[in-house]
Amino acid sequence: MEESKLCQWNVIRSVLAILQWWGFNVTVIIMNKWIFQNLDFKYPLSVSCVHFISSSIGAYVVIKVLKLKPLIQVDPEDRWRRIFPMSFIFCINIVLGNVSLRYIPVSFMQTIKSFTPATTVVLQWLIWKKYFDLRIWASLIPIVGGILLTSITELSFNMLGFCAALFGCIATSTKTILAESLLHGYKFDSINTVYYMAPFATMILAVPATLLEGPGVVEWIYTCPSLFSSLVIIFGSGVLAFCLNFSIFYVIHSTTAVTFNVAGNLKVAVAVTCSWLIFRNPISMMNAVGCAITLVGCTFYGYVRHMLSNQAPGTPRTPRTPRGKSELIPLVNEKLDDKI
Repeated sequence: MEESKLCQWNVIRSVLAILQWWGFNVTVIIMNKWIFQNLDFKYPLSVSCVHFISSSIGAYVVIKVLKLKPLIQVDPEDRWRRIFPMSFIFCINIVLGNVSLRYIPVSFMQTIKSFTPATTVVLQWLIWKKYFDLRIWASLIPIVGGILLTSITELSFNMLGFCAALFGCIATSTKTILAESLLHGYKFDSINTVYYMAPFATMILAVPATLLEGPGVVEWIYTCPSLFSSLVIIFGSGVLAFCLNFSIFYVIHSTTAVTFNVAGNLKVAVAVTCSWLIFRNPISMMNAVGCAITLVGCTFYGYVRHMLSNQAPGTPRTPRTPRGKSELIPLVNEKLDDKI
């Protein structure tokens, strides 16, 4: 009886963890799009900077004040040699995501972000000369096909937004690959990641944001008809961005890897649906089909990766993969890039 109750509680906890993760993630995306489109605050660097500052403060409070998470100690030298390069790519990734939201609908941006597994595999293959099981390559086919179909049939297509989202995938993949080597020996969770990276990202972004967008932000402040409520939404999005980091930590510890992967892909569907209900951006039938194919492909990719990672030692590998060269994807899940 006690085991049954424990099992039921674990299921309930997992469901609640996934729902709060979805809630924070979709809310942050919708708020960012609302800021760019409805508040006419067309300054993605400044929005990203607000998020970094909010996350820096939030991580400090959680670790140093509330002590809800123990601080992972990092050598001062490693902070610049290892974490700073990661923070630079991290900053680029977040900025590109916000730039893409400035120009294209949430549905299109989220679909393109699903291209990240493909860019991760290709970059590792090209740069690190890693070889992958043929089943990994096969699992990428529906992802690539779905992205192509979605891009061709997108009714609100914008080249700048498309390129920003695509290069954002490459930045995410680069960060994923670098994390495997640069953070070797440090078992970071999402809160400690933000604690160390967000201050660096703020420092990196503060100068270009001030120089490129400062005059426009000042003009917006003087001309905004409802300044107080607009600032509440902008800074509120930063607070929710940090809450998203905490929700990711909670969902990872409450679910299995397979559940996390499936929930992540369903989260994209939820974000697409909610954004369409709010912004009513036009979506053709073929565009919706392309988005669905992409999500199915991402789920299949996650299943293949999980299956190969649990493959028993000594199990024969797929033919034509050079012996000793077969590699799986780094154990840094791409969905963690929802952070900030």
